[in-house]
Amino acid sequence: MTVATPATRSLAESHRSIAIPEGASFLRRLFAFAGPGYLVAVGYMDPGNWATDIAGGSAYGYALLSVILLSNIMAMILQALSARLGIAAGLDLAQACRAAYSKPVSRILWLLCEIAIIACDLAEVLGTAIALQLLFDLPLVWGVLITGFDVFLILALQRYGFRKVEAFIIALLLIIGGCFLYELIASRPDPGAVMAGFIPTTRIVTDPAMLYIAIGILGATVMPHNLYLHSSVVQTRAFGLTTEGKRDAIKMATIDSTVALFFAFFINAAILIVAAATFHVAGRTDVAEIDQAYRLLAPMLGAGAASVVFGVALLASGQNSTVTGTLAGQIVMEGFLDLRLAPWLRRLITRGLAIVPAVLVVGASGQAGATKLLVLSQVILSLQLPFAVVPLVRFTANKGMMGPFASPVWLRILAWIIAAIIIGLNLTLLWGLATG
Repeated sequence: MTVATPATRSLAESHRSIAIPEGASFLRRLFAFAGPGYLVAVGYMDPGNWATDIAGGSAYGYALLSVILLSNIMAMILQALSARLGIAAGLDLAQACRAAYSKPVSRILWLLCEIAIIACDLAEVLGTAIALQLLFDLPLVWGVLITGFDVFLILALQRYGFRKVEAFIIALLLIIGGCFLYELIASRPDPGAVMAGFIPTTRIVTDPAMLYIAIGILGATVMPHNLYLHSSVVQTRAFGLTTEGKRDAIKMATIDSTVALFFAFFINAAILIVAAATFHVAGRTDVAEIDQAYRLLAPMLGAGAASVVFGVALLASGQNSTVTGTLAGQIVMEGFLDLRLAPWLRRLITRGLAIVPAVLVVGASGQAGATKLLVLSQVILSLQLPFAVVPLVRFTANKGMMGPFASPVWLRILAWIIAAIIIGLNLTLLWGLATG
């Protein structure tokens, strides 16, 4: 399979806009490459993760830490493949799908990806609205409607260059990390129980309720739209187009995303650990809603700032995810359809499709409905994963598309095992839902 370079570059306004110093030291080159991985990491700690991690920690203690660890390892490998595709082939995943598959297949993949982006955007809308309600006592429906205005945030940031977008993302990530470091210290988890939680148990697969949350965690961790996003944003770097230049770029991009995803792993694990140490240990296995966690953290931990810190981290998480969701939506539409809309219009369409169901559910059933919708959005993301993972694994193994940078045999085998695990878990979930 040989695919021609597309006439229009991925994320054209930022393509190869960040210089990589030739002949510079390893650390200087790595610093120049650092950034795309953190944009990707945002998707691994968005508000959807909070709902699944809180529910998993309160109901099952530390047991689902093994799922977070496994999901994060999968994410590191898949994001490394995504970066490899963007650098070696000069294509983002959406462009590669459009070039390699027939028009009907490509359109189906595009539709599935759009559903995933809307599901992700739904989590961002609900997470931000919940944070506004908790911090400022704003009615949930009003918070949902206000999120429609953050469509202009990405536009304001992009005016100052792509590096400023990355700096904004990293600043918010540091805020989230600092908040959860505080929460971890305040919750005083049992180190031995935490370590035991990283060892998988068969109960995760045999208990349908536990499996539902586990697949929600998988869907909230390995995000399908992030595979499209990463394969594009690595192309904002002006790396050398020689074989040696691409090899160095792949190495740097892989280090960048792996380090960033370690940070995301810390955040995800911290949310579940805090829920387990605070709620599960005290017998509150029923805490499954973000607002419950917010209201119970301070009195149960005896730390007055715990709830406020939690709310600030949630707000930062929602805003961060808004920026990367905007970019992913643009990349997917342009790559699959070669259709270019004004960024504000593209974002408004996606956000509108998320706001409508959010307003209807919140208006009908309030906070409880919002949390259930959050968890459901993550399960939808998980169900869409195979339709992004399988093409990615297939393309990166193809020498006609990747040249000398096609995945080595060991990486191909590992990638297909990951794809099989994801497909197997999703089939198990569907069978469980169909049979009640």
